[in-house]
Amino acid sequence: MTESSVRGPGPQKVRRDSRVPGWVGPTGLIMLSVIPVVAGALRLGEVAGGAAVTPANARFLATPLPVVLHIIGASVYGIVGAFQFAGRFRRRRPGWHRTAGRVLVVCGLVAALSGLWMTVFYPRPPGDGDLLALFRLVFGTAMTVSLVLGLAAVLRRDLRRHRAWMVRGYAIGVAAGTQAFTQLPWMLLVGPLDEIPRALLVGAGWVINLAVAEWIIRRP
Repeated sequence: MTESSVRGPGPQKVRRDSRVPGWVGPTGLIMLSVIPVVAGALRLGEVAGGAAVTPANARFLATPLPVVLHIIGASVYGIVGAFQFAGRFRRRRPGWHRTAGRVLVVCGLVAALSGLWMTVFYPRPPGDGDLLALFRLVFGTAMTVSLVLGLAAVLRRDLRRHRAWMVRGYAIGVAAGTQAFTQLPWMLLVGPLDEIPRALLVGAGWVINLAVAEWIIRRP
């Protein structure tokens, strides 16, 4: 057996396989983001169409601007941000990466800050208690801080910390999709969510996303 017969197929297989997972992550993130994007579009339809007032939407109809900003900011942040995880695409189009990054920082901050505003100032709907409000304040603040630290890091040319903080901020920002999956089994098997189970399952969505984010940041 010659040396070329041992070494030749190896690099080709690595190159061929390395193309496969390049879009798997971004595609999964887009699919995860579709859940809150669709829900947000329905909410915008209620606000724009003058829907009947119910306990679930009364606060949005009374003061629509924060929820409109939140939905638009979070939707753009989730969908466009997914492409930042396509390494080959990002390296081939660094200008796009920088331009999209600026847009994403703005959209992410709009989503996080409007979410914090709604948590503090909107009347709570049935089923939202103190624990869920606390989680929203903690993770909304964490998302804001992550984006600010990520922006500060890239301005210092510290790309490693920039990447880490941006991954954390994105993980928090797209947790609404994960929260749908953490709540769905309970609703199917047990029934409607009470205040504490709902808060814990929503919080679990943020924790799961951040755990995955830390794995991405720390993996070799």
